[in-house]
Amino acid sequence: MRTFVDDIAAHAALDPGRVAVTTPAGEVTYGELIARIDALAAVLRARGARPETVCAVAVERGVDAVVAPAAVIRSGAAFLSLDPEQPPARLAALVRSGGADMLLTSSALAGGLDLPVPGSPVLLDRPGSTAGAGRDSGAGGPLGGRALAYVSHTSGSTGEPSAVLVEHAGLDSYLRFVARDYGLGPDTVALQVAPLGYDASLRDTFAPLLAGGRLVVVPRSALLRPEEFGAAVREHAVTALLSVTPSFLAFLAGQPDAGRLLAGVRVVVSSGESLRPFLTAGGRALVPGALVNQYGPTECTMTSTRYVVPAEPDVLTDSVGTPIDGVVVRLLDPGLSPVPDGRVGEVCIGGVGVARGYRGRPARTAECFVPDPLGPPGARMYRTGDLATLGPNGLEYLGRRDRQVKIRGYRVDPAEVEGALLAHPGVTGAVVTSDTDAQGRVFLIAHVTGELAEVKDAALRAHLGATLPPHLMPRRFARLAELPTTRGGKADRRALSQTGGRP
Repeated sequence: MRTFVDDIAAHAALDPGRVAVTTPAGEVTYGELIARIDALAAVLRARGARPETVCAVAVERGVDAVVAPAAVIRSGAAFLSLDPEQPPARLAALVRSGGADMLLTSSALAGGLDLPVPGSPVLLDRPGSTAGAGRDSGAGGPLGGRALAYVSHTSGSTGEPSAVLVEHAGLDSYLRFVARDYGLGPDTVALQVAPLGYDASLRDTFAPLLAGGRLVVVPRSALLRPEEFGAAVREHAVTALLSVTPSFLAFLAGQPDAGRLLAGVRVVVSSGESLRPFLTAGGRALVPGALVNQYGPTECTMTSTRYVVPAEPDVLTDSVGTPIDGVVVRLLDPGLSPVPDGRVGEVCIGGVGVARGYRGRPARTAECFVPDPLGPPGARMYRTGDLATLGPNGLEYLGRRDRQVKIRGYRVDPAEVEGALLAHPGVTGAVVTSDTDAQGRVFLIAHVTGELAEVKDAALRAHLGATLPPHLMPRRFARLAELPTTRGGKADRRALSQTGGRP
C-alpha cells in the first residue's frame, strides 16, 4: 500500500526546493528531507530492518525526529517513538513492552541511554552510519495494510505501560483524513506542539508534510513561554496547530495578550481531554479560526470522532461529534447490544483505525478487542470503557466506566502510580484518586500509609520521578494511619475521593 512517506516523496519529486521543515538550525527542503530519509532507510535495511521489526527512536526535537520514523517506515519496519527527556527507567519499560529490536539515536544521547535493545544503536549524526546507502534503491517493498506501522503506549495497571500495535491501514488513512478534512495543503504552516513519544506528535509532524505544507519546530521550552510561543506563530505565519490539549489552550487564554497569540491561525485541533472547561470559561473567542474537538483512544489510531466547535458553543455538553472517515462508532450496553436513542452506552469503535491489539497481552487484547456484532464477518471493534450518549451534535462524552482519567492529554491509570509508590521503602499502602480544580483541570491525589513522618513530599516526588513522567505525578500527598476499606476488604476509593486529599 502507499504510505504517508510515499506522499512526502511525491512532493519532493514535484518541487524538491520547497521548504519542508523549519528549525532554529535552519531550513530543510523536501528534496533534502527525502534524501535523508532514504539514506537512513538503506542503513536500517542493511542492519536487518524488515516488516514487524520494531525500531525505537530516541532523538531530540528537530529534523532528526522527522527523518528517523519516516526512514523506519521507508525501510518496511515499525517505529516506537521515545521522549529522551523522560526518566531512564520509564524509557526502558517502554522499550521492553514495545519489543524494540533496534535503537535509533544520536551520539550525544547514546551514552546516557541504557536501554534493553539488542545490538549497537544506529547513530543519525555519524556520517559513517550511512555507508552503503547509495547501493540501495531507497524504498522498501510494498507494505500491506495489516503491516505494523508503529507502537504506542497507554498507562497500564500492572506497573508497566501497555504497548499498542497500530497497523498501516489505520495510520495512513488517518493522516490523509486530517489533511483532507482540515484543509491542509502547500500553504499550510504547522507548528509542532505535541511532545515526542506521544502519538499526537505523529499528527503534528506528518499530516502537514503529507499535504505538502511546512512544519515549524521550535524548542519545547519556547512553547511553554507565551511570549516565545506567540513570537513563533507570528514570525513563521503559522496557520495550523494540530495537536494541542485543552489545558494548553487554557494556559494561553490566561495570558494578558491572549487574543494576539493565535492571530492568523486558521485551524486549531484539540484532543486528549475534555474541552468543556475551556469552552465554559469563554475560551472559544480566543481561537479566531476553526476549533476542532477530537476524541479517540490510542487503540484506535489517535482519533475516532471530531466536532467543529461553533462560535457560540453549547457549554452544557461535552460534544465530540461524528466519526471520521472509515471509522464506525457504536453505543452498546454491557451485552454489546445497541442502546436506545438518547440512552447512555459504552463507546465501541470499529473500522479502519482499530489497532491489532496489545503486544504480549493476549488476555487483555481478547477482552478489549472483540468481534463487532453489527459489522461484516471478521470485523473487530474496541471497547473503550468510555460512556456517551448521542445528541444533536453527535457523540456527547460522559466519562469513563473505570478509573482511568485524562491529565494534560495523557490517559492515566492511577494503579500505575500506586505501584510506583509501593516501591518506596516507607510506603505500606497507596491509593491514588483524581480530582478537578476550579479551572477544570484534572489532577492526582496520592493517599499513602506507612512510616512517613520523616519523609517529605519532595522525597516522594523524587522517588516517583525516577520512573514516572511528569503527567503521572500527584499534586498532593495525603498521609493516613490506615486506608478505608469496603465490606469486601478493598480500598474504599469513593470515601477517599470525598475527602479531597484531606486526612
